[in-house]
Amino acid sequence: MESVFTVWETSRNLYLDYFDKYTLEQLNKIPNGFNNNLIWNIGHIIVAQQALIYKGSNLKGYISDELFELYKHGTKPTGLITESEMEALKILLISMIEKTKTDFYNGIFNTYNERMTGTGFYLSSLMDAFEFNNYHEGLHLGHMMSIRKFI
Repeated sequence: MESVFTVWETSRNLYLDYFDKYTLEQLNKIPNGFNNNLIWNIGHIIVAQQALIYKGSNLKGYISDELFELYKHGTKPTGLITESEMEALKILLISMIEKTKTDFYNGIFNTYNERMTGTGFYLSSLMDAFEFNNYHEGLHLGHMMSIRKFI
């Protein structure tokens, strides 16, 4: 499990770099030909992790229903993110790692609801969900690498 967490931490630190390298205006920009922006991708991977790991285990998790609705699968940006909203996402991006690791090692994940993802991956266990989460975050990091070329 340590290697799964190490990959996840590395991925999240790559996402964190976007806050230092791009302005709020750039994070909010949706380039022609794209349907989302850099900041939406960051919000989305936060929400997706909470859904995959916590909701998949019948647990509430640590994000609000409002945040979930803004960034869940099938959504796109509905407006510009403010400085304070950006700061909140930045905190969640990193804080969810320690909270999830603590919860995992404290054994709060007792069940997992098997399911098929929208991309055709069958998740039969919590471990599958953690591994798929890393894959999913890698996909969105790739999307962001494409977007950044046009902002």
